[in-house]
Amino acid sequence: MKKLIFSIFSTLLILPFHVYSNESFSVEIDALTLVMKEYKNNKLGIKKAKLISPSYMAYKQDECNAKVEVTEKSGLQITTIQSFHVNICKKEINRTLNN
Repeated sequence: MKKLIFSIFSTLLILPFHVYSNESFSVEIDALTLVMKEYKNNKLGIKKAKLISPSYMAYKQDECNAKVEVTEKSGLQITTIQSFHVNICKKEINRTLNN
């Protein structure tokens, strides 16, 4: 009986934390999905031959803006191929120039 009560209460304590984590990362998640959709359609002007297996990283700037970096790993070296400033409120993706 004690195990049943413990399992019910422990489940109720874990569920609210999952909801809060999704709310705190919603800007990054939306920015990543926008860039991934555009990259899949190759509308961002990135050469497909150069990126075999891209990795994405998002950094939140404010409630509407995030920076997304597309990187490629070759051996031990990780190279940033392209970075984007994404405005999820306006659904805009602006490519930044790399030096």
